[in-house]
Amino acid sequence: MTLPRLLTIGYEDADLHDFLDTLRTAGVQVVVDTRERAQSRRRGYSKTALGMALAQQGIAYRHLRALGTPPGIRKAYKLNRDFAALKAGYTLHLATQGEALTELAALAARSRVALLCYEADPHECHRSLVARRLQELELVGEVEDLQVLAS
Repeated sequence: MTLPRLLTIGYEDADLHDFLDTLRTAGVQVVVDTRERAQSRRRGYSKTALGMALAQQGIAYRHLRALGTPPGIRKAYKLNRDFAALKAGYTLHLATQGEALTELAALAARSRVALLCYEADPHECHRSLVARRLQELELVGEVEDLQVLAS
């Protein structure tokens, strides 16, 4: 059995048009938002606006709030930028999110999915921890991070 491939993407510093173009070019069918709060100061990246922009591209949107970084962990990371501490706290949180992980794996088995979060660098973002956990559970195979290129 071949495990589904999973994509990830961050929108930090990305123009919305370039972001959407990157998803379309990669053949993404569903964007799974892994932000705890799907709000953004960046125009077009809050839940409703992003969902509408994706729909215009024929891409579905799903917000899995349970996979977001809990507020206490997020606040600590903003203060100290200690990704090892974020990873430790988030890994404990993720261990309690079996239902959301199962839903994500089911989506990935049916569609070409991209996990969304803010940070451009997946190595400094919890979405890489979600992807790694799905790999450990043998629910997804290869994981590729999409880089948004300016046009």
